[in-house]
Amino acid sequence: MALQLENTYGDLPPQFYTLQSPAKVPAPAMVRLNHDLARRLGLDMEDLTADILSGNHITDGTAPLAMAYAGHQFGNFNPGLGDGRAVLLGEIVTPDGNRFDLHLKGSGRTPYSRGGDGKAVLGAVLREYMVSEAMAALNIPTTRALAIVTTGERVMREAP
Repeated sequence: MALQLENTYGDLPPQFYTLQSPAKVPAPAMVRLNHDLARRLGLDMEDLTADILSGNHITDGTAPLAMAYAGHQFGNFNPGLGDGRAVLLGEIVTPDGNRFDLHLKGSGRTPYSRGGDGKAVLGAVLREYMVSEAMAALNIPTTRALAIVTTGERVMREAP
């Protein structure tokens, strides 16, 4: 596997993150691969498998982590927030030298999950993908999704 990632966030003091592997999933399957974004990032499509983009296979040299941060929540400052359902795999360095984070969103519980399961439901993921791609097409800077991968699991909210 040739997906090469760096992780300068992991060079920060440990109070800024917790080393955290994504949860293994039973049956990862690619729903959507953003070929345009992959090309822009200089990635080889063969390296972008459902196993890698689900977190089931961690490439050599990668140290996944959940980021810790502070902010306002429910009208109050909270110094103990963090990625409750995301894991930073690392940074993609593009051929022109720009850096982009590669996160797995919905990758399971982290120390910052506060009782949640850390998973994401497909409908919400599809909506976020479509809105972010629309914003990118309108030249509005935004986060973008490289892929949508199902896990083979049922996620419970009000219903499965």
